[in-house]
Amino acid sequence: MSIRWRHKKSRAEPSSAEVTIGPTMLLAVPDCLTSLRYNPTTSGSTSNSVSPTRTRRLCNCKATLNLITNSDSFEVGRLLGSYGFMNITSYSGLQSGTDVEYSPGDLGRLRVQDVGEGNVKISLYEGRISQGPRSGTPVLFKVYPGQRAGGMEADMMAANELNAHSFLQSSSKGICQNLLILVGGFETKTGEQWLAFRNDGKYSAADYAKVTSERVSKNRALGEQISWNPFEQAQTIKRRRDFVVKLLQGAMRGLAFMHEHDRLHQSLGPSSIVLNTIFERDAAYLVPRLRDLAFSVDIRYSYLDEAPGTLSEGLWRRATAAGAFTPMEKRAFGLADDIYEAGLLFAYLAFVPFCEAGIMDSLSLQRLLESTFQLDVEATREYCLADDRLIDAIRFLDLGDGAGWELLQAMLNPDFRKRPIAEAVLNHRRIWALDSLDNVKIVMALEEEFKLEIPDKEADKIDSSNLAIEYIYNHPLAG
Repeated sequence: MSIRWRHKKSRAEPSSAEVTIGPTMLLAVPDCLTSLRYNPTTSGSTSNSVSPTRTRRLCNCKATLNLITNSDSFEVGRLLGSYGFMNITSYSGLQSGTDVEYSPGDLGRLRVQDVGEGNVKISLYEGRISQGPRSGTPVLFKVYPGQRAGGMEADMMAANELNAHSFLQSSSKGICQNLLILVGGFETKTGEQWLAFRNDGKYSAADYAKVTSERVSKNRALGEQISWNPFEQAQTIKRRRDFVVKLLQGAMRGLAFMHEHDRLHQSLGPSSIVLNTIFERDAAYLVPRLRDLAFSVDIRYSYLDEAPGTLSEGLWRRATAAGAFTPMEKRAFGLADDIYEAGLLFAYLAFVPFCEAGIMDSLSLQRLLESTFQLDVEATREYCLADDRLIDAIRFLDLGDGAGWELLQAMLNPDFRKRPIAEAVLNHRRIWALDSLDNVKIVMALEEEFKLEIPDKEADKIDSSNLAIEYIYNHPLAG
C-alpha cells in the first residue's frame, strides 16, 4: 500500500463549557500517526470595543454578500479560548507506490522526526451584531494574529478562509445549510484579522463524542444501580445511531456542496463540524455545519495550472507521489483526499460514541486501520470482534448487511482512484437507512423484559420502537 505524509496543520480547540481538550488527531492528515494536545488559554474578562480598523480585505466581497465590514457594527464578548496548529517539518516514512510491499513491522516504524508548534495561534470570542437589520444576531469571532505575531502564514490562512466562504456563499444555488456562515469581518490597526461567523452552535462533533463516551462509562460503572432494561437500552442505542447517521449525512452534504463548487476542505475531522445540539433526543433538529476552511483548496482547472500556494503545496506534492500529474488527475486526487478524511471521520463517529471513554480514541483507531491492518476493514472488524467493549460499534457498522463496513472500506481505499465521490457516499442508501432497530432485536428485548412469547405473525409487525410500546400497552399479560 502507499503511505502518504504531508506537512500538516492540526487544530486543538476549546470545548464550549470548560475550554478543555479532548482526544484529538491530525484531522487533515489521512496517514499521520501522531497527535497534538494544545491547551487553550481562557479569560474571564470581556471587551466591548475594538480598535479602529482597516477593511480592505473584505471590500471586494461586501457588495455581493452583504458582509458587515465595520467594527462598530459588532460587540465583542468574552474570550472562549485559543488554539494552535502543528507543523510536521520532517519525517521518516516509507516509499510511496502501489508496487512496494511492506511488512507490519515496517509500518510500525513510521515516525515523525520533527513536530513543531506553528506560529499561528487563533483566538475565539463570543459576540453579536449591534447595528443594522441583523442587530442582536449572535456571532463567533475567529481572530488571526497580525504578521508580527503570526507571520505571513496567519494572513494567508485568514485570506484563504475568507475567500473560500465568500466564494461558496455566492453560489447561484444559494447558501448551503451545512456550512458555517460568514457574516463579516475587519482588520485592526495591528493587523489582526477578525472573521465573524453566525453562531449556529457551541458544540463540535468531537464534543459530542467525548460527552457521549463519558456517559457510556458512567452508566456501565453504575451497573445495577440504574434502571437499564433491554428495551430502554435498545432505545438509547437507536437514538445514538440516528444521531450519528444524521451528523454524518450533514457533514457529507456540506462536503458534497464544496466539491460541487470545486473546493476542497482539507481539514475535515470531528473538531471541524459545528453542532447546534449534542442531545440525542433532539436528533430531528440536528444541523451539522462544516467550518475551518483556512486550508481549503481551489481545484478549478484554471487554478490547477498555476504554481501551488504555500497552504496547498503539501497536497500537490503527495498527489505527484501518488502518480497524479495532469490537472484532471490532481483534481481527482484532491477530491479523493477529502473523502479519505471523511472516512476517518466516519470511523471515529462509528466507534467513539459507542464505547466507554478511553477505550478507543482517534489516534488508536487511525493506527489500527492504517498500520496494523493496512486499511483492510474486514480484518479490522475481525480484530474488534474479540473485544466485547466494542460490540455496540460493531453492531452499528454491521447493520444493513454490513453497509457501514462496506462504505468505510470504499472511503479508505488505498487507491485514491477507487474512492467514491461525496455525492456517491450520500447516495449509499443502505447506510443512511440505519435509523431503525433490527426487528428481531426489538422482539427479543420485549420477550426477555416482559416474560412474553410473541407469536411470529405479531412479531413481524413490530418493526419500530413506537409499535413495540403500543404492543406492550395493549398486551394483557405485559407489565
